[in-house]
Amino acid sequence: MPRLPAREIVGAIGSGFTEFGTPLREEPADGPIGWPGYREARSAAEERTGEKESVVCGTAKIGDFEAVLIAFEFGFLGGSLGQRTGDRIEAAFAHARDVRLPVVSLIATGGSRMQQGMRALMQLQRVARASALTRSVGIPQISVLRDPTTGGGWATLGAGADVILALPEAQVGFAGSRVRPPGSPEAYTAEAKLGWGQVDAVVVPEQLGGVLERWLRLLTARSTAAAPPPAALRAASLPATGWDAVQAARSPERARAAEYLDAYFDWRQDISGDRVGGTDPGVACGFGWRDGRTIAYAAQCGTPTLPSGFRTAARLVRLASRLGIPVLTLVDTPGAANDAAAEQAGAGGAIAEMFEAVATASVPVTTLVIGEGGSGGALAFAAAGSTWVTPDAYFSVTSPEAAAAILKRPAGEVPDIANQLHLRPQDLVDLGVARAVVGPAR
Repeated sequence: MPRLPAREIVGAIGSGFTEFGTPLREEPADGPIGWPGYREARSAAEERTGEKESVVCGTAKIGDFEAVLIAFEFGFLGGSLGQRTGDRIEAAFAHARDVRLPVVSLIATGGSRMQQGMRALMQLQRVARASALTRSVGIPQISVLRDPTTGGGWATLGAGADVILALPEAQVGFAGSRVRPPGSPEAYTAEAKLGWGQVDAVVVPEQLGGVLERWLRLLTARSTAAAPPPAALRAASLPATGWDAVQAARSPERARAAEYLDAYFDWRQDISGDRVGGTDPGVACGFGWRDGRTIAYAAQCGTPTLPSGFRTAARLVRLASRLGIPVLTLVDTPGAANDAAAEQAGAGGAIAEMFEAVATASVPVTTLVIGEGGSGGALAFAAAGSTWVTPDAYFSVTSPEAAAAILKRPAGEVPDIANQLHLRPQDLVDLGVARAVVGPAR
């Protein structure tokens, strides 16, 4: 895929770009460490690209939404970060805070500028601080990983954004192509990062502007009102026994999370992965548009929830809380994954993250139990005092089968144990676990 110059990609995704007039600091001709030939290299880069530095910063409209853009020019010394690059990026974030605009970083960089030595490397601290200050006041940040996104550019603006998008086949990694160990080049691609939960989506260039507009709409629409619980999607009577409730929740005919999310939202955008190497296809997280406002969602999809699923959901809740967006969680899991792989991946710590994220959320969290509510792995997704349940769901301290095994009772007694656990939807209301059983939409 061709590497578009900074101004071309800005023009492709937005309109009305107005560049900031950031003064360029005075530097010795050969840079802060007197690198031989640096003056000539800079002059050649300026003549080749028409730019004075490796980033172009300004404001533009992406669809209907104004944003601060930080666009890297790879043709200028490989898009490397130098002192003047740091000046421009720091000023861009300051402007975003002053006027309360989201930040979109269009990254294409080989890393820190070697010819400026440690002065260049220290710009990463400035960039990280500017980004963190902006994050702390609730301003969303989106990064777009172009080819290449390596070194400190990936480890600050790229990986540190709230939503990370990437162009197909973009080279992405902390190590650049000339310094990484030989072998496994596929590990340094956007597609690999998506598979490992470090990128939210790979977007083709033709769709980038539209995808960014959708994300800007979602992430800038604050709301203080709690998300209403979804209506039940299947007409069902309340179960007569606990075992009936278990069988209803396990029925293949029961509505699943994807169906609930599609019915609830006008449209939605998913985030993907826990940012530390894992994805869980059994957990759907993202932001959706409903009745003119944004609601975040974290939904279990009926499978044992992996540690990466809990971490992704916790990331979603923390982000929504910081941006002032209410959250909807859907509970549907037989329980947390408890095999050796899950233990090695930190199941306990991941579940704790989700419990903490929900407990400390500064926005309303609404929960609907839509299927199986299996033990702590399900409870971690549930909001205390704000949980509803569908007629074809149950919630239990453990599954009836596990209870029989723990109590050393024969398998034939599992249905009786289900009754004794008081796990029916109406039982949950009586016990104060759920506020009500939801009915179908009218």
